[in-house]
Amino acid sequence: MVVQLLRHQFTVKQFHKMAESGILSENDRVELIRGEMIDMSPIGTRHSGCVIFLTNLLALLLGGRALINVQNPVELDEISEPQPDIALLKPRPDFYRNAHPQPEDIFLIIEVADTTVKYDRQVKIPLYAEANIPEVWLIDVNQKIIEVYRHPHQGIYQDMQTLEKNQSLSIFAFPDVSIHVSEIF
Repeated sequence: MVVQLLRHQFTVKQFHKMAESGILSENDRVELIRGEMIDMSPIGTRHSGCVIFLTNLLALLLGGRALINVQNPVELDEISEPQPDIALLKPRPDFYRNAHPQPEDIFLIIEVADTTVKYDRQVKIPLYAEANIPEVWLIDVNQKIIEVYRHPHQGIYQDMQTLEKNQSLSIFAFPDVSIHVSEIF
């Protein structure tokens, strides 16, 4: 006899209630992906160094035209609230104190990966496409490449390119901002 196990799918509201009631603490490194609580991988030095570098570089290059959200939640829908490494957000007077950013608030999401490249590519990139995030960069610190995903349509990115160290990239929302890939690695 085969027993079908049922999974309980959590909503973002339930996820927040668990934190408010102390079931989850700020020390719990979990994100909500398609209704499931997923443990986040520990952050290695190459990963953290890349995030620190990009945060400072983007702040310098953008000069306040976007808010830089580092490893904080973005609410994609009722059942997904990932914590991307970096999200460039539309400026708001409240700095998102009253609500987490929604898809329409996001210019760009950057995921930096050393041990999670496959997961990010197979799970998070499609999740961002389904939420109509206009642009996502997947930075593979091991291969020293950047995968750039743009123009989501019906849950799939229409444009994807892989950039190597000798190439440059710009942010779709800010075409005047150019970054040489070799700077990132």
